Amino acid sequence: MTANDIDAIVRSNLQRVRERIARACDAAGRSPSEVTLVGVTKYVGPREAAALVAAGCADLGESRPQLLWEKADSPEMAGLSVRWHQIGHLQRNKVARSLSYGALIHSVDSLRTLATINKEAEKSAAVAEYLFEVNCSGDPEKHGMTPEQLADDVEECSELFANTRLRGLMTMAAREGDRAIALKNFAQLRELRDKVAGRVGEGGSLDILSMGMSGDFEEAILEGSTMIRIGSALWEGTK
Repeated sequence: MTANDIDAIVRSNLQRVRERIARACDAAGRSPSEVTLVGVTKYVGPREAAALVAAGCADLGESRPQLLWEKADSPEMAGLSVRWHQIGHLQRNKVARSLSYGALIHSVDSLRTLATINKEAEKSAAVAEYLFEVNCSGDPEKHGMTPEQLADDVEECSELFANTRLRGLMTMAAREGDRAIALKNFAQLRELRDKVAGRVGEGGSLDILSMGMSGDFEEAILEGSTMIRIGSALWEGTK
């Protein structure tokens, strides 16, 4: 497959995803401008990821920090304007290097992790932006705070960690579930956001609801998602 073939396939896939976003927003009475599309690049190499940026998707997400570092430093990304997202679990020993890429961290699941992020950000006089990950489905295999933990911790974060900035919340729908369960899980996060919004300290916000992937982003948009994380739907036909 030639580079031109990859470019054409990625552009076509991105267009189809944007059309689905527009239809879901129309059904929800929302504007597509309210939803940020994060292209998840863990399935592909730097060449395909660069093609997605060239096609108009400047937000890229990686689950593993090492893959984010690789792609961000690759020759294919040179000269491209990319906003990186660390969407997977972030081990504390990977925090320091990850912060150097300015990534929005979607996966903070404890104050212990946040303390490490704050410590490393302080060393470079930076402010690290993050989302609290919440396990709304109750799936024991998923990372994330319980809704009760989030309600307890959200007030403390701004007071204790001056070199971090809370931007919102993230969740994933239940692994084994239908459309109704996905809607329920996404509604739980939106309702939790509304419940704790008044407890966020100065400088923080809950503007972002990161929820919805290739198989369920329409449901997430119906329930108020402002950021969707799309992987497989963008890479069909590239391999």
